[in-house]
Parts: sequence; structure tokens; C-alpha cells
Amino acid sequence: MREIVLDTETTGFDPLTGHRIVEIGCVELFNHLPTGGTYHQYLNPERDMPEEAFRVHGLSSQFLSDKPVFAEVVADFLEFLGDSKLVIHNAEFDMKFINAELARLGFPPIPMTRTIDTVLMARRKFPGAQANLDALCRRFEIDNTHRTHHGALLDSELLAEVYLQLIGGRQPGLELGASKGQRGGAADQPSQVDRPIRAARPHDASPEELEAHSAFIGKLKKPIWLREPE
Repeated sequence: MREIVLDTETTGFDPLTGHRIVEIGCVELFNHLPTGGTYHQYLNPERDMPEEAFRVHGLSSQFLSDKPVFAEVVADFLEFLGDSKLVIHNAEFDMKFINAELARLGFPPIPMTRTIDTVLMARRKFPGAQANLDALCRRFEIDNTHRTHHGALLDSELLAEVYLQLIGGRQPGLELGASKGQRGGAADQPSQVDRPIRAARPHDASPEELEAHSAFIGKLKKPIWLREPE
């Protein structure tokens, strides 16, 4: 089962008022394990960068000025997504920006039914508790000390770890198998264990056991195996 953990950074809160995506980060999961596959792209939003947004992600207009526009990367982006489920923290926010960018280029929208919203998962699992990414990293003891700004790829990597904890945590030993690319082969089988060979135990009854058995049988009154058939 392939899933894509996805995050975006933007110039603001609403694409309908002219705000655009400035960064996309994706992490690939296969059977709930990171494969090492990622997609990361900075984008020129073709507009200015509001100060409030800059304080969040630290991406300036000058830094983004020589980056590609969304139209130049859309084919590679959609190819990476494929038809996989999309794991997103507050999926409605990111999807409205992605679908607004797609609509500008005449592409059909990506349906919300393809998304798994980790904010909703966290709120169901921990009612009343904070559900932002930093709070969930603290809860699950995931190191996010290097997160001085929001960053789409970094946040996707952290979210992948949070998501695995929300669905029950990693199973011990699976990481090693996945890192070696072993899926269902002979290498997955338990290694052979050398065991000492023991001689078979005798099961025949001794004369003393046969004599004791006969004495016991003799005490039975009308055993069923001696009755005449009716």
C-alpha cells in the first residue's frame, strides 16, 4: 500500500485572494514504512511575500525569484503522487491550494476522498489535546528541535513519524527488512536453528504396566466393549 505524506508552504491563507504555494514536500510510504522516496520543490509564486508568511517559513521573494513556477513542475508532481492516498496535516488547507493551482492550468481537482487528515486523527485519539505538529512530536517523543521554521519537506518527514504513531506505531524489526528491500523473499524467513538430535523415546508398555492395566480392567463391571450387540 503506497501513501504520500504531503505538506505545502504558501504566501497566505486563501488562494481565492491571490495567495500561492511556495514549497511542496512529499515523503513516500509503502505499507506504512518510509521508502526514502521524496518529492521537494520550491516555487516562484509570481507575487510578493507577505511579512507574516515570511516569519512562518523564512522563504523570501528574492530566494524564490529564480525558482520554477507551478506550471513547470506540475507533471512531475502529479506523477509522483500517482493515485496514492495523501496523508496531510489539516488536509483542507493544503488541498484548496493544490486544487487552485491545478485549476489555473485546467487540470481536474484531486478529491478530498484521497486524503487522510492527521489533525482529525489526532483529535479523535486525544480529545481536547493540542493537535498541531509540534504538540504531537512532543507527545510521541519525536525530535523536532531542528524545526526553527516551517518547511514542507521537513514537516512531511516529521508528519510521517507522527502518522505511524497515530495508527499504532512501528512494528519492531520491519524497518530493517524495508531498508534492505526485502518483501516476501527467502531472506524474510527465520534462519535455521541447529538443535541437538535426541533419540526417540520408547512408547511400548512395560510388563509391569501391562499387568497393572489388566488388573484395572478386571475391576470394571460390564465394560462397553464386552457387551453383546442388541
